[in-house]
Amino acid sequence: MIGNIQKIMRYPIKSFTGESLEKARIMSYGIYGDRSHAFIDRANNKHLTITQYPKMVTYKAGFSGEESIEKYPNLTITANDGSEYIWGETALLERLEQETNRTLDSIAYAPTFVPFPAIEEDNLLLISTKALSELSTSFGESIDERRFRGNIVYDLQESDLNEQDLLGKQIKIGSDVILEINKFCERCMIITVDPETGTRQPKLLKQIVKERNNHFGLYASVIKTGIIHIGDKIAIL
Repeated sequence: MIGNIQKIMRYPIKSFTGESLEKARIMSYGIYGDRSHAFIDRANNKHLTITQYPKMVTYKAGFSGEESIEKYPNLTITANDGSEYIWGETALLERLEQETNRTLDSIAYAPTFVPFPAIEEDNLLLISTKALSELSTSFGESIDERRFRGNIVYDLQESDLNEQDLLGKQIKIGSDVILEINKFCERCMIITVDPETGTRQPKLLKQIVKERNNHFGLYASVIKTGIIHIGDKIAIL
């Protein structure tokens, strides 16, 4: 055992702030429902993201109800002014169109499979508490891990291990789930956006480029599906 899970995050709507989970079903594509809903810019037929509209991060989305392979639970969205919406309501789409000055479509992928690039470069993104602590120390202030939009925040209990030691290895989480660690996550402007206000702090990206060769977090693919929980132990296979 090399560590354990500290936090599980799911982002039901691409580029919105997501929800913290006590447990999660790991599907072949990642966490059930992760990035399963999105907005498409009709001008280029691509996903609307924080890169184009940083204030997307000030919207919070979460499922409520029983999860099913046939159908998603109700998806509720809360805007930064307290307004609440249910996915599918035209009011949310109209609001985003007005804010972005773009013509948008909404899309929902099936619970059984969410494709790339709705899911980013791999099935899951893992963030180390050790790396986060080291970065906060060198940066001179505490950094909100939500900026990195990871799915699993994990604690490495063996102090001599670092992120790079996991590259190319398979890890087991809890009793069922097996992941393969494939590569570092190369960072972009999204991490400069404050998850509460949507304002930017460019110097954070500059710090990661300087200190970590623009790498922060690990991408992993799913080898074996199952259920993971907060506190689950992580082992290298």
